[in-house]
Amino acid sequence: MNLPAFTFRLPAWVDVFLNHQPAVYSTIEDRMRLVVDLARKNIANESGGPFGAAVFDASGTLITPGVNLVITANCSVLHAEITAMVMAQKILGRYDISDGGRMNFELVSSSEPCAMCFGAIPWSGVRRLVCGARAEDAEAVGFDEGPKPADWVRALTDRGIEVTRDVLRSEAVSVLKDYAAGGGLIYNAGQPLVP
Repeated sequence: MNLPAFTFRLPAWVDVFLNHQPAVYSTIEDRMRLVVDLARKNIANESGGPFGAAVFDASGTLITPGVNLVITANCSVLHAEITAMVMAQKILGRYDISDGGRMNFELVSSSEPCAMCFGAIPWSGVRRLVCGARAEDAEAVGFDEGPKPADWVRALTDRGIEVTRDVLRSEAVSVLKDYAAGGGLIYNAGQPLVP
């Protein structure tokens, strides 16, 4: 059996875009604006779905962005939050980016996490999650967010992860709506599982 190697790269446009952006984002709104812009540019560049994310340190310095690569990479797990967390782990050289709780990192996402991303967040070392659109906003345009617990915010806060919701929600929702209105592929749109 000759198994393929698994690697992924963020699209080339991301570097070009970041070259014209600041290194530090002092407000939560500035950080959310960046990830919403990433989501919008991901659509415009036809490099993935309408989702953006980024990991920041406690001072608001961008560690790494992430964008949804599900369609272009043919990989269902490459959601924006996952790509941002994996890139941060590679950049920092550790699977627990908090380094055993000694460092605080924030994951900012244009949309609330789906069931998969929710499950990955506690293991990443992220200490704060900031979300724009809500899961119901993504579901309203056809995405299936999976079986996430109803009390997911409490589940994260019980693990020491602060959660902030609805930051620039209308701007984040507009990206989802524009993607759907433009005929963007709504993958895993509540598809029944086939035995």
